[in-house]
Amino acid sequence: MAGGTISRAARSGTGRVRRAPRRAMSEINVTPFVDVMLVLLIVFMVAAPMLTVGVPLELPKTAASALPTEEETPLTVSLTAEGVVLIQDTEVPMAELVLRLRGIAAERNTDKVFLRADGAISYNRVMEVMGALNAGGFANIGLVTEVGGPTLTGE
Repeated sequence: MAGGTISRAARSGTGRVRRAPRRAMSEINVTPFVDVMLVLLIVFMVAAPMLTVGVPLELPKTAASALPTEEETPLTVSLTAEGVVLIQDTEVPMAELVLRLRGIAAERNTDKVFLRADGAISYNRVMEVMGALNAGGFANIGLVTEVGGPTLTGE
């Protein structure tokens, strides 16, 4: 036989070269999995801001940036334009505020609390609530504002 010819064993009846039968792939195709995960990520990124439940307030605007997130959700105390005090979503009379805060502070790992006060509330009333928070065992008080207010540089 010449060097460039194919032997009879490798040639089929039609003159084509036979190939070995294909084996099943033993690898996992992760492309559909990644596609589903990316869609879920986008859905949760869009839905997460809508899940935030809170008391509707007109917060003052400042140039301060947001605080870093914590592992334990900080306690939120809100002061509405009508002067009503709320712990999370529960209305609390001012006379019972310190007592309830002490009970909550005993169960928590952190003394961090966020104070949300409507911009129409007087400074005196906000300071009264801050004093009650301090007396209730919360020394780490963060004042919540809206971003986009005036800066000291006049910009």
